[in-house]
Amino acid sequence: MENDAGSQILVSTTVSSSCLIALGSYNKYNNNCYKDTFALCTLNSVTSFVAGFAVFSVLGFMSHELGVDISMVAESGPGLAFIAYPRAVAMMPLPQLWAALFFIMMIFLGLDSEFVFLEGLVTSISDMHPSFFLPGHRRKLLLLVICGVSLVIGLSMVTEGGLYVFLLFDYYVCNGMPIMLFGILESICVGWIFGADCYYDKIKNMIGYYPSSYMKYCWRFFTPFVCAGILLHSLVNFTPLKYNNTYQFSWWSSAIGIFFAFSSVLLTPLWMIYSMAVTPGTVRQREEEEEIISAVAGMQGGRWLKTSKQNSLSSRRVTLVRLRPRGGSMASK
Repeated sequence: MENDAGSQILVSTTVSSSCLIALGSYNKYNNNCYKDTFALCTLNSVTSFVAGFAVFSVLGFMSHELGVDISMVAESGPGLAFIAYPRAVAMMPLPQLWAALFFIMMIFLGLDSEFVFLEGLVTSISDMHPSFFLPGHRRKLLLLVICGVSLVIGLSMVTEGGLYVFLLFDYYVCNGMPIMLFGILESICVGWIFGADCYYDKIKNMIGYYPSSYMKYCWRFFTPFVCAGILLHSLVNFTPLKYNNTYQFSWWSSAIGIFFAFSSVLLTPLWMIYSMAVTPGTVRQREEEEEIISAVAGMQGGRWLKTSKQNSLSSRRVTLVRLRPRGGSMASK
């Protein structure tokens, strides 16, 4: 339960999936991200609170009508959304109206999640290679390819045995341990590798004042320790996947799910090691270069990316590429 609650916070705020970072990169440099953080967290919590009333009031109604305990009505997962909830709606007055509103809500919920996650992925890839993806319609073609691959994967989940494929992805990949590990890595990168004090100064340079000093302790200690505790608790109490407490997944299907989980988790440290190995110069020289880029971004505004790569840091000319919002044309400085 602790793991589900923790992963739900990270998923709903898209903190550990790069979406929030990618969307935030379209803001102006002096945008008050500190105030936006409180607004986002408050709105997310209020939405979850209201959604809890919507879900459990309907399940309570169904439990009362059937004369059984609410724990016997349904479990979390696809059975709640597509079996138990529609059955409960059918027992209400004007069931056609409530059924139509329910499935319209499900469609909108899926669409807005898809928009955000696709934008985060496409922005991350195109920002890594801006000279290739941003000119012309290449960014749109990248989006089309990602949507096509996602469609093929999604089609496997609507077949006769697709529910089992969906549960493997949901249990091992989308929630739980992988995203909790990403939360730990992000906290360590901000609080210790980049440095909480340095990050603190960057925010002050952006918004004009220092945030609460409580944030530094969150970046360094509170967030990584809480995420690590939840992750450790999940590992100690790990149980193989079951469907509806009746069907036990075979060992090889669980092995596939664990492979899916590690395929995303291991890429992050491997890419960190690769980047440290191929980037020229010492760590201090790279920090000085990033400070120059931040200073230019602060003076000129907008989104800037470093594009030039040479074998020697001291002999190269750093080229900054300014990106217009939503993948517009580029200008070098």
